[in-house]
Amino acid sequence: MSAQRPGPPPRTGFLLSQLGTYSTSRFAELVRPLGLTPAAAGVLRLIARSPGLSQRELADRLGAVPSRVVVLVDALERAGLVVRERRPDDRRNYRLQPTDDGRAAMRELREAAERQTADIVAPLDESERAQLAALLAKLAEAHRLDADVHTGYAQDASTDQSDS
Repeated sequence: MSAQRPGPPPRTGFLLSQLGTYSTSRFAELVRPLGLTPAAAGVLRLIARSPGLSQRELADRLGAVPSRVVVLVDALERAGLVVRERRPDDRRNYRLQPTDDGRAAMRELREAAERQTADIVAPLDESERAQLAALLAKLAEAHRLDADVHTGYAQDASTDQSDS
């Protein structure tokens, strides 16, 4: 009988990556009927949570290049979900505001996110769900991850310009 080595279970990083990919795909599937990509949904969420952000502030928050943010905001504006308003104190800059349709879309996005979570944790009982949530929050905090911003925006900025 061999002694088990202390430490994390083997392939933990791989399994987390697999679950992340599944989670991302599931969310994309759920928001597609709303006419949104996950990236656009995330930008709308930040604008709705922090109305009045400038595009520069939004880009900084996302860790994305401003040109990538312009593409996403343009798409949200065309869809009638956000508007750009000139700042009264600096007419060169715009404040980003959700529209009534944008706030309605946020309610639908919240439902999609809740469905995504329910699908992912369905095999777990309530105690396991609470334990998983606590452990994931602990790991995210330890790695200084922003719970409101997906790290993929910076990567998307250089590799994908097709989410408009």
